[in-house]
Amino acid sequence: MACRRSQLLVLALIFSLSLASAASSFRPQPRPDNSDLAQTTSAAGGVGARTCWYTVQIKTSCASPAHTSDTISLAFGDVYKDEVYAAQLGGFAGAFDRCATDTFKIGGPCGYGVCYLYVRRAGRSGWTPEWIRVYEPASPGTPSTFRYGDPLPNNVWYGLDRCTRLVSPSSSSSPSSASGAVQAM
Repeated sequence: MACRRSQLLVLALIFSLSLASAASSFRPQPRPDNSDLAQTTSAAGGVGARTCWYTVQIKTSCASPAHTSDTISLAFGDVYKDEVYAAQLGGFAGAFDRCATDTFKIGGPCGYGVCYLYVRRAGRSGWTPEWIRVYEPASPGTPSTFRYGDPLPNNVWYGLDRCTRLVSPSSSSSPSSASGAVQAM
């Protein structure tokens, strides 16, 4: 009886730890290598590389400042490290205002299901996103949604990585990415 009780206790402990681990994986985290994406280029971004256009919606939190002068950059991609990078989004009056949703068209390498997204805020305003949605050209009706809601640290790539590990992480100090063209909508 005591042995069975011990086994049940161990199983309950393992189950509790796995739930806690799963819950923390859905909260935004700093990017593991804190790469400075602005200095990277992509092997796929050369001559003849195919460009896909992604629609990105960014909902600013209602807890964010009324207006922001922060510089906002994004990096997102798939499990194969097809990464799209957009530097300094916004830059127009009304961009990233409190409770607003801004939409951008961002060009970059064609991917196979966006499973990670990191955002970088640089400035003093303390801009806070509520969520960011990425619509892929191949499946425009089904966005990948990444929820934030908490203030972002300054000058840190911060976000979510929901990719299954099919490929080993890059051994270089910065991941492969392509600087994408951005159009405000």
